[in-house]
Amino acid sequence: MPWVETESLSFVAGHESGQTGWVERLLADLERFRTELEPRFQTVPGEIAVVVHPRSLMLSLAHPWLPAARMVSAPAGRRYFAGFYSRREIHVLAPAALEARASEVAGSREAMALSPRHEYAHLVVGANNPSLPPPWTPGTFRRYLRMAWISEGSATYLSGQVPHMRAAVARRLREGDRPSFPPAARDALVLGGTVFDFLAREAGSAAAEQLALSRSPESALTSLESALDRPAASIGRSWEDYLAGFAAG
Repeated sequence: MPWVETESLSFVAGHESGQTGWVERLLADLERFRTELEPRFQTVPGEIAVVVHPRSLMLSLAHPWLPAARMVSAPAGRRYFAGFYSRREIHVLAPAALEARASEVAGSREAMALSPRHEYAHLVVGANNPSLPPPWTPGTFRRYLRMAWISEGSATYLSGQVPHMRAAVARRLREGDRPSFPPAARDALVLGGTVFDFLAREAGSAAAEQLALSRSPESALTSLESALDRPAASIGRSWEDYLAGFAAG
């Protein structure tokens, strides 16, 4: 099938010709999302290339850091690594490939459908937080692992995926040991967004957005303590209570 391009004000997508209708809707949604983020972050990148891959294997081959990120993740989160990003582009999956990655549990398809927003959120956070990728190098990947709950958590929260992750959170709580606070790298995609959602509920969305700009795990904890006016240990206990209710809901 021929490879074509479709443009919008801030994005240009490369994709198979048979996906044109879906890509037009995708770019319209990304434009709306970009508009939502503009008043919330100092830098909101434009002129972004969107590469739509018809198969998961093509996505993995295009970004060798993606399989590495999946390997680090707990099983409950691996399927949700359904896209990737670099400095001026995001890579996403076509609808059939997204459907193939989704599970049958409630919320999985909805979370997967928001993966393009998730990848663009990574670009926005990275443009405002120089401690996070892009670009991707061995050094930035090591920093990503140290700060994975901030990177993946902010992208999951900003993209709107958190409400659709209940089943994945419940699976993680069933299958693993008691999660650490803040979440370890293996739990970043499934549990990271819940920290941001918990903070937004307790202290407002501006506090969650400020947390995304933390330059280190230590400064992130300081930001949490300042926003909630209590020590990290107390916040962690409250988050665990929130997490149990979230998974049960």
